[in-house]
Amino acid sequence: MKVTLITVAYNSAKTIRKTLESIASQDYPDIEHIVIDGASKDNTVDIVKEFKHVHRLISEPDKGMWDGLNKGLAIAEGDIIGMLNSDDVYAENTIISQVVAAFDKHKVDTIYGDIQFISNKDPGKVVRYYSSKKFHPGRFRYGYMPAHPSFFVKRAVYEKYGHFKPDYKIAADYDLMIRFLKVHQVSYQYLDLMMVNMLIGGMSNDSLKSVYILNKEIVRTCRENGIYTNLFIVSLKYFRKVFELINPARQH
Repeated sequence: MKVTLITVAYNSAKTIRKTLESIASQDYPDIEHIVIDGASKDNTVDIVKEFKHVHRLISEPDKGMWDGLNKGLAIAEGDIIGMLNSDDVYAENTIISQVVAAFDKHKVDTIYGDIQFISNKDPGKVVRYYSSKKFHPGRFRYGYMPAHPSFFVKRAVYEKYGHFKPDYKIAADYDLMIRFLKVHQVSYQYLDLMMVNMLIGGMSNDSLKSVYILNKEIVRTCRENGIYTNLFIVSLKYFRKVFELINPARQH
């Protein structure tokens, strides 16, 4: 099976080289890598052009990350599609091979696993683990979803059920997973594998305002898709996050 990996970037010159090296080093032989750049003002594009494994590079103004991912989805040719942010790396060079093997073994439409957050100041320090092991669609109402960087989906699912809704500022991935896994009951399988090293931060938790917007959007998509929840129920997840920060051991 052919795998398409989509990376969106904007002024990512400080981090994207490691992302590109991570994908270039994967041992799976049939990978299509698409980079969607939002017209960066630094030398992001120059760095991308150094990597011959990148099959498509689009650099033009866009409406943000979700718009960029949708552009990538529109031109993706792989049977399986994954996404790796421009400041993240795969934990091993066998990740894609293991993901493809899991699709073949379990005969499902989606595969997801675990990620770990890495310190910005000390690349060797794991700050928090995010395990998707205990996820099931009933947990959407509590603010839980599979770790998005570990979420691999058959292209046919995107073609049938749609892409990201760009009117969401932060939680478009949450909305997409609800539609796929809860509403349309797309088949899924958890893979007990640490897939991605992700720099701590990101737009979903870079400020209290972002956290508030995220939680409001989670409530919105739950209600739009027939799942009862509210801000209080969703906010309870942060008690677990505090525990993960205090005790950064892999949570299962």
